[in-house]
Amino acid sequence: MNTVVIGVIGADVHAVGNKIIDYVLSENGFNVVNIGVLSSQEDFINAAIETDAKAILVSSLYGHGEMDCRYFKEKCVEAGLDHVKLYVGGNIVVGKQDFTEVEKRFKDMGFDRVYAPGQKIEDALKDLRHDLMVQ
Repeated sequence: MNTVVIGVIGADVHAVGNKIIDYVLSENGFNVVNIGVLSSQEDFINAAIETDAKAILVSSLYGHGEMDCRYFKEKCVEAGLDHVKLYVGGNIVVGKQDFTEVEKRFKDMGFDRVYAPGQKIEDALKDLRHDLMVQ
């Protein structure tokens, strides 16, 4: 069974979406390690190391995801997690911005998949299955 770490990064306390992601992924055969809200990059990384996770899904709804996710990939590489897929989604930037530009910035930061505000978890589920070769 593939293990994935999920959580809400930074000073964000939005828990409802996190619970929905947990439920959908669990119901679809993933071993979900939910580190909850107010999570630091180190919390995600430590959980991924401890559980041999194949992917990390970062959520942010309060708009400061870009700041909170800076250097995340580099820290993962330092921790020996360069093979772990990184996903980010939610309201990850301040204000209304062209999502094509937002997606490019996050991919340039090392995220494999970037999801727009309001995008359905089923899209991430499909991508996870593809990226991790899960049937």
